[in-house]
Amino acid sequence: MSSVTGGPPLGAEAAATVDPSVTDVIREAIIRGEYAPNQRLIEADLSAAFSASRATVRTALLELAGEGLVERLPNRGSRVRAISVDEAIEILEVRIGVEGLCAAKTAARLSDEDAAALADLRTRMIESVAEGDLVEYSRLHLSLDVRLRELSHHATASEVLARLHAQSVRHQFKLSSRPQRAKVSVLEHAAIIDAVVARNPDAAELAVRRHLLSVIDALREVSAAEAGPASAG
Repeated sequence: MSSVTGGPPLGAEAAATVDPSVTDVIREAIIRGEYAPNQRLIEADLSAAFSASRATVRTALLELAGEGLVERLPNRGSRVRAISVDEAIEILEVRIGVEGLCAAKTAARLSDEDAAALADLRTRMIESVAEGDLVEYSRLHLSLDVRLRELSHHATASEVLARLHAQSVRHQFKLSSRPQRAKVSVLEHAAIIDAVVARNPDAAELAVRRHLLSVIDALREVSAAEAGPASAG
């Protein structure tokens, strides 16, 4: 059996076997921390785990490498790319402008039907935190991020955000799994939805900015707290 990088080049036939669901499942596993930073991703193991062909898995890993979640190593296959807190903060700083733009665009053109759907999402997010279901809350706020990109109808911003979000969301997922942080975060997300539903582009952009700056502050606090015991030793 050939090694991960020793097989034939990915041609049109292999590319045609791509299964978006495999890419999505591996992406979510990385985001949730099921695959640790720098962990090797063995094609044969992934193929068996997801009942997918090696070509499909290889294509999924190439796509995730393009998103910055996976690192391809010469003659050594693939591994989960380690994204430092500092890099995640830089990504969040870039997201402030682009994500704020999407929220403003969405607020300016929101339909009544989409407004009702966002209001329902707001309710479910608040309920999930109140019930302590932080996994569901994380899923819902990821859905909100995607929906705001879609409703903005801004193709360039959406493409940029999809890539940036995938790289920084693993750190955000760790934050949202902390009950106290989730209680703060859900109110920030509710404020974003309220501004968008009110069709107020300036308020929507400001709400996004406040939320992402809050995420940056929280990441710095957690990073400092985690580094404290190590540096003390």
